[in-house]
Amino acid sequence: MKSFFRPGAMAALLSVTDMAVAQQSPFSIASNSDIKKTAATVAWDMLQYYHGNESGQTPGILPGPPPAGDYYWWEGGAMWGTLIDYWYLTNDSTYNDLIMQAIQWQTGPDDDFQPPNVTLSLGNDDQGFWGMTAMLAAEEKFPNPPADKPGWLALAQGVFNTQASPERHDGTCGGGIRWQIPPTNPGYSYKNSIANGCFFNLGARLARYTGNTTYSDWAEKTWDWMVQIGFLDNSTYAIYDGADVSNNCTQINKAEFSYNSAVWVLGTAYMYNHTNSAVWKTRLQKLVDHGLETFFPNGIAYEPSCEGVNTCTTDMVSFKGYLHRWYATTTQLAPFLAPKILPILKTSAQAAVKQCTGGALGRQCGIKWNTGKYDGRTGAGQEMNVVGAVSSLLIGQAHVPVTNSTGGTSQGNPNAGSKPNSFQRPLTPVTAGDRAGAGIVTIVIIGSLCTGLAWMSLGP
Repeated sequence: MKSFFRPGAMAALLSVTDMAVAQQSPFSIASNSDIKKTAATVAWDMLQYYHGNESGQTPGILPGPPPAGDYYWWEGGAMWGTLIDYWYLTNDSTYNDLIMQAIQWQTGPDDDFQPPNVTLSLGNDDQGFWGMTAMLAAEEKFPNPPADKPGWLALAQGVFNTQASPERHDGTCGGGIRWQIPPTNPGYSYKNSIANGCFFNLGARLARYTGNTTYSDWAEKTWDWMVQIGFLDNSTYAIYDGADVSNNCTQINKAEFSYNSAVWVLGTAYMYNHTNSAVWKTRLQKLVDHGLETFFPNGIAYEPSCEGVNTCTTDMVSFKGYLHRWYATTTQLAPFLAPKILPILKTSAQAAVKQCTGGALGRQCGIKWNTGKYDGRTGAGQEMNVVGAVSSLLIGQAHVPVTNSTGGTSQGNPNAGSKPNSFQRPLTPVTAGDRAGAGIVTIVIIGSLCTGLAWMSLGP
């Protein structure tokens, strides 16, 4: 196929399920060259679901939220994090301008990832995913924004500070932050492991990057609360989903999801790397042992709470990518775990590409990696999973995430996030200038894609 199609133009064609087109995957991970080519192709495929760089569209987000489209705001932030990792691991800068524009567009008026227009679906976990993507950009030395834009470190600090605000913490269930931020949102009465996991993860990473003990103190406090309330089982190291404050979080939903494991494993790896503490080493080992047993049966990534019964939501089908990416990064921060983790990630990545045989072009990816067959369901999350799994195979060649004393250059702002409820500002309509900006970026990105992807066959 030709590379002159813009992202989004082929989405309708590529969503066609044609199981007869190809039963043999066109992808290979046999060599570093094959890994890079496969990751590049699937990254292109993933972006067919993105329209934010088209005239009249909103940069940074995938189509949604429901019923306007399949995707909630947070998954756009997750996708840009996937592409930052892709750049970091493959050295392919094709999408860097797109990433830069998309993230900066969604920072909100106070540079803390609280855009007023997403109030109706704004959760602490949603904001946390965007904050972790900004933190990733600082750690992996992604090109810094222009001087008049907030730095990656400052954005991560803004998210952390809003979530550390007393307004986000209350006495229900003995502490912790809630799933949703506005009290009017469904789910405000729920406290869960992913919202607190994002907060813990950011605290651990900011502590390592800046050396400021305020961040590590919060990470310690959040870990202790998770154990105390029972969301983190201190004997099995299972991480359960959460509970409602109406019963003081005593009736715990014990569903286990891979992204909960991944976000806590990665945060714990940062705490271990930062402190060199035997306590954090033991915690990390036990989390990883449970995670590998639970989420990689037979060495292949699996979502136990939904996959077997076909109840995975659009959110859930994207979890395997975070599992692969964050377990891979863990091996950089805790190299003693590399012999245990990396062979499993390779086996799982091989299974992932094997089932990418769907769609009109015979290379669309599904969610069920353990069957060896395309399952007929695809989307941005499924493609994102495979980008993360495949590109992470190059983790051994990448530099360890930096700090401000080991080469980090990102501009910080320890006082960012001074308005934890800034999302309550009135909605601002999309202007003609906004549309024009998206259109200009479209032209720039299409030009770079035509140059950088001329060798590839197009597709999701």
